[in-house]
Amino acid sequence: MTSTVKYTGNLRTVGIHISSSKRLITDAPLDNQGKGEAFSPTDTVATGLASCLLTVLGIKAKDIGIDITETFAEVEKVMGSNPRRIIEIKVDVHFPNTLNAKLKLILERAALSCPVAQSLHPDINQNITFHWPD
Repeated sequence: MTSTVKYTGNLRTVGIHISSSKRLITDAPLDNQGKGEAFSPTDTVATGLASCLLTVLGIKAKDIGIDITETFAEVEKVMGSNPRRIIEIKVDVHFPNTLNAKLKLILERAALSCPVAQSLHPDINQNITFHWPD
């Protein structure tokens, strides 16, 4: 088992990660009857994509002897209606230092192969941009 999730009322859930006992709280978003005091479930999907990209980047960078500490991602989730669903996830990945073109390509391809990116429905536009310093 990966986790347990309990509905605690007022459109909030609390998830417990089984192996670490870490908690994840979600709230319905402001635009869907919620308080917006925590990640919404769809926020966790979009953020999960960015976390997965960065994790796979970290693995590949470690394998080839590159330190990408301080690399970060900015995430924007775009919702559609009828049905209400995620229609686009924009992820801007920012690297702290530049590399040669070959290494950039290796890292970018690795990131795009992350399991979350490969698992999302093809109707969700994954707009992923990599930013390298000049």
